[in-house]
Amino acid sequence: MKLNLGCGQNKREGFINIDKYPTFSPDVVWDLEQTPYPFEADSVTKIAATHVLEHVGQNTDVFLGIIKELHQILMPGGTIEIKAPHYRGDGYWGDPTHVRPITPTIMGLFSKKNCRMFAARGWPNTPLADYLDVDLEVESVAMALMPPWAERFQSGEISQADLNYAINTHWNVVDEITMIVRKV
Repeated sequence: MKLNLGCGQNKREGFINIDKYPTFSPDVVWDLEQTPYPFEADSVTKIAATHVLEHVGQNTDVFLGIIKELHQILMPGGTIEIKAPHYRGDGYWGDPTHVRPITPTIMGLFSKKNCRMFAARGWPNTPLADYLDVDLEVESVAMALMPPWAERFQSGEISQADLNYAINTHWNVVDEITMIVRKV
């Protein structure tokens, strides 16, 4: 089974399309902040979360409950495809319904392997994977650049090092981030 969370008008063929609002006739009307979800443990092979996670869980306990529930319903090896606006962009800050950034660093806190590494290195990262008994690995991260930056990079005007520096220090370099996260 595949789920498309917070589908709105962007329903996906072959997925169970879920949204809090019945406006666009999703297959399942469900508030993602209400757990447990109406799906069996280990029953989902893929979850699409396109521009949805940044809208849910303003209260940290609610957000952590959502992550725990996604882990619960995913089968081992199942994936979550997360798309979100980059936190250092007008696309994130320009929407008052965005309640938290979704970043690879945040998602990395739900990895038991990372928690072991943090502890071994004496780093103060919160071991959320251990606290919640979840294990999610970020498999890949892709960033969609804003057009002016994409043009500068593609034309060779700036190097990969220059682009990496800009991503880490400037606003409105990256428009959207896509992560594939796998349940261990």
